[in-house]
Amino acid sequence: MDQTTLALKVGETATLSATVTPDDAANKTIAFTTSDEATATVTPKAGKVTAIKAGTATVTVTTEDGGKTAECVVTVTE
Repeated sequence: MDQTTLALKVGETATLSATVTPDDAANKTIAFTTSDEATATVTPKAGKVTAIKAGTATVTVTTEDGGKTAECVVTVTE
């Protein structure tokens, strides 16, 4: 994942990205999830994070092939 921490204010958005290696991997499908949708939502494929309310949420990206993960801690402030 391109970031391990992210700070946003309520209403702001940011897009996270992840790179699957090796470059010639047959399946590069990934999915983003959030630990707390009340604090920050994330689109499953594009990785667009939207800050909903003050707090902290962890956004996780998971590879479809192999289940490898990476995390970004999102801190939302007023």
